Amino acid sequence: MMGRTIFIDPGRCIGCQACVSACRECDSHRGKSMIHLDYTDEGHSVASLPTVCMHCEDPVAPCAEVCPADAILVTADGVVQQADTTRCIGCSNCVNACPFGVPKIDLQAKLQMKCNLCYDRTAYGLAPMCATVCPTGALFYGTVEELQAERPGVQVADTFVFGETEVRTGVAMVVPAERVQWPVPGGLPVVEINGKDVRR
Repeated sequence: MMGRTIFIDPGRCIGCQACVSACRECDSHRGKSMIHLDYTDEGHSVASLPTVCMHCEDPVAPCAEVCPADAILVTADGVVQQADTTRCIGCSNCVNACPFGVPKIDLQAKLQMKCNLCYDRTAYGLAPMCATVCPTGALFYGTVEELQAERPGVQVADTFVFGETEVRTGVAMVVPAERVQWPVPGGLPVVEINGKDVRR
């Protein structure tokens, strides 16, 4: 299984935007947040979900594979980097290739922007900014063993199916053990919201 990484626990997210604000504070982001907060049933529920790069492992980073300028690099430890500003041409191929809808294009700057797992921090053993400020633990940084010791009864999913394509990721979703389906359909696990199953 994976080493230290981010685990997303959708059932704990309260939509406070602390992760978005913390991400914006990183020096390398120039005041822009690389994390997105999505609302699963906006207007009908307060349920929310932080969206970070899933750092796809197999196939290796579809966003990097379709980049015509080789602007998106993958580190030896599997972190999919944000586009190199000196190479990115703002073509949006990465946006269209990502099954999770993570990369965004800054049209004015003609530059792709996405989470790089705070590589300037995680490469030195520090947690990403978003995980350090999350008040509920919806973003947990550590090993799967540390997560399960803290939250008995949960499982994690790092394999997702899109049509006939299976994607294994370096970031995982927390799934209650009794609700898990393998592999997870559609990119996110089934989550119970207000008494009914919701799949984003």
